[in-house]
Amino acid sequence: MNDIQIGMTEDLIKSIQLHSNLKENLSREILITEAVVNKEAILTPNGALATWTPVDSTGRSPKDTYLVRNPESQLNIDWSSPNNIEMDPKTFGLIFEDALKAIAEKQTIFTTDRVIGADSKYALPVKTVTDQALCQVFVDNMFRPIPKDIDKSIFADEEFILISLPKDKLDKDRYKGLLRDLPNGETSDICVVADFDKKIGIVYGSAYMGSMKKLMFTVMNYYLPLNGVLPLHCSANEGSDGDSALLLGLSGTGKTTLSADPKRALLGDDEHGWSKDGIFNLENGCYAKMIDLKAENEPEIFDAVMHKAEYTKHGAIIENAMIYPSGKIDFFDTRYTPNSRASYPLRFLKNIKKSSTSGNPHTILFLTADASGVLPPISKLSKEQAMLWFLMGYTSKLAGTETGVTEPQATFSRFFGQPFMPCNPSIYAKMLGDKMELHNTNVFLINTGWSGGSYGTGSRIKLKFTRAMVDAALSGKLNNVESVQNDLFHLSVPQFCENVPTEILNPINTWKNKEDYKRTAENLAKKFSDEFDKSYGEQDIDPAVISQCPGK
Repeated sequence: MNDIQIGMTEDLIKSIQLHSNLKENLSREILITEAVVNKEAILTPNGALATWTPVDSTGRSPKDTYLVRNPESQLNIDWSSPNNIEMDPKTFGLIFEDALKAIAEKQTIFTTDRVIGADSKYALPVKTVTDQALCQVFVDNMFRPIPKDIDKSIFADEEFILISLPKDKLDKDRYKGLLRDLPNGETSDICVVADFDKKIGIVYGSAYMGSMKKLMFTVMNYYLPLNGVLPLHCSANEGSDGDSALLLGLSGTGKTTLSADPKRALLGDDEHGWSKDGIFNLENGCYAKMIDLKAENEPEIFDAVMHKAEYTKHGAIIENAMIYPSGKIDFFDTRYTPNSRASYPLRFLKNIKKSSTSGNPHTILFLTADASGVLPPISKLSKEQAMLWFLMGYTSKLAGTETGVTEPQATFSRFFGQPFMPCNPSIYAKMLGDKMELHNTNVFLINTGWSGGSYGTGSRIKLKFTRAMVDAALSGKLNNVESVQNDLFHLSVPQFCENVPTEILNPINTWKNKEDYKRTAENLAKKFSDEFDKSYGEQDIDPAVISQCPGK
């Protein structure tokens, strides 16, 4: 620790310890009770907790999310990424001062000590400080208990402190010119900021509980690769013979659905690390989207949230869903927000692996929902191709998902999680390639999107065919199948897959107008090339990887 970090940490710990009503590491049952008694949440008929945030906190606030630019760490961070918004250390100091003052004035302060990371060798101790009991229930859902062998962790003496003040707002006049200007000319009063060097994160004014989760995910995505571990925004599961698999994909690609396989035990659904020993979940729970949730479509998630239990034994938090006076919950009503969520511990799911760890993955699946309808439903990727598609993180944004989106749009999010991957991109990409090579890991690109034409003309690839392709990839049945090369997208396309119609494997075969297919494919390839040049033109990317970019 440097002197400034030691001083700030000591000031914070002193402020907490001197508080007149400090409640440390309360049991889960007591935290749930406090949240209800303090009217931070209401009880649903099944015993879960329900809460609603202000309109400015129904989701992440990426334009108000910052990284402190310190001399110690600045060279490791890609400041050209639009999500890595820098903050001056002096501004962070002002926000920290305001946080200390706010903590001192609170009637009650709650602290909990947890870790991020199921593998105790890489578990990061985290002390969460907040005035909201419900925040600590969320932390108990999402962060992990401290393991008995925490002394083995490379981070054992590197505790990170997370301050969450969701109901407070910053003084707009004090931060004029220092924080974001709003369209009305005022200064934003919300801030989510991480200082990697001082090991302090602050959520100020954002009541969206995902702000805490994603701040800590970003922190781990910075620390882990600098210690030989590849962090991944992915789900992970394990077969009966111990073979592990990773599934990466953006929203709408089917990651949650495909990772919930009754034949395979779930390690986690969102955040993992890949060390020399294997993979491990970073979290203790799930933070699932609730919009359009049906018991018949997602029985595991539905039961985790909606099972009946005495409320102090439940603790699932339903955030921003419509609930009628009768107590009925309507997950299809988007009037307040389409981003309703629920957090719950992994143990609420039936088919899980309790340790949340496994060996080095045999197979990795990159999922994309290509609304252009031109990508093959399954392709096998070489090391360089996998590094390229990892860098690009491609899927399609469909019409109607956002205001002004009237037709499908190509969407690129590096490493399938751009907002949370702060390091220089070559660090993550090279680690993936090196680990693939070292562990002989197969990587497949699976298109869960459209076939026979673009969105509006073609149809979405049937889930039963996608599941058959996933099964074939995981079982190794595609390893020796004849393939053809798709030169435009630089993909190796299997020509046979059990229980999948052969004609859909080459997408041009499913289009009535072959010229339309070629024009659409060339248009998408150009979008890849343009996006690569914009995002990585000035980056140190291996030429062998660049050569695998569509359109090049």
